[in-house]
Amino acid sequence: MARQRNDQRMADGSVSAWRPRVPGVVEVFHAHYTEYAYPMHVHDAWTLLIVDDGAVRYDLDRHEHGTPHDTVSLLPPHVPHNGSPATPDGFRKRVLYLDASRLGDELIGPAVDAPDLRDPVLRRRVGQLHAALALPGDELEAESRLTLIGERLRTHLRPRGDEDPVPRDPVRRDPALARRLRELLDERVVAGIGLEEAAALVPAHPAHLVRAFSGAYGIAPHQYLMSRRVDRARRLLLAGRAPADVAGATGFYDQAHLTRHFKRLVGVTPGRYRASGTRRG
Repeated sequence: MARQRNDQRMADGSVSAWRPRVPGVVEVFHAHYTEYAYPMHVHDAWTLLIVDDGAVRYDLDRHEHGTPHDTVSLLPPHVPHNGSPATPDGFRKRVLYLDASRLGDELIGPAVDAPDLRDPVLRRRVGQLHAALALPGDELEAESRLTLIGERLRTHLRPRGDEDPVPRDPVRRDPALARRLRELLDERVVAGIGLEEAAALVPAHPAHLVRAFSGAYGIAPHQYLMSRRVDRARRLLLAGRAPADVAGATGFYDQAHLTRHFKRLVGVTPGRYRASGTRRG
């Protein structure tokens, strides 16, 4: 299995935690607390936090901070912090714990100085990453999104001029690099490939690889791969094969994974698509 997920409901709220098969992610943690307050503690990983409802107040390095709804908070490893609800109804949060392969120790100081980042683009991307991590089978999407999030976080934490207060995503054109990645994805439609492995084979920096491909083809690498898989699934379904069998034959994690992407790209479920071909046979 891709991961083991632990869901637990408590009198004061509920938690859900798991470790996905995405390099650099130590843990995914979702929680809803109404009264619970964290005591001072430390983590050995970076804490990337968004709050969906309510707000959290916390102390980091003897300074008080808060997490309003539109903020992304990045708490560095080895630095004590606490946390408690800042609103009467508590808070609902989503957290990623990231290891040093995503963010280095040299960024700990800047993160201590400015842990709460008001960046709508970053906030949206972190939410999209959590959505990709919520169900197995979309690891390439999650890895790609995490790579771009890490790049944006590093840009936030590096010194910048006053004229550029918000980091901008650079546009990097590299058609040759994009073509090499497309060829690699075409070779691995069923087996799939992780972003780090692809970047090593091409070779290129993972973030540059994602941007080059998206700039050249107007579609992200994970979207291209899923499109190729759905195309194969369509042919097999019209040949009369069952959706569960087709899912495994085309690289999807399971039938539910196939159905989710198939319906998004075709507009109907694999079963209905297969039945439409049977009626014409």
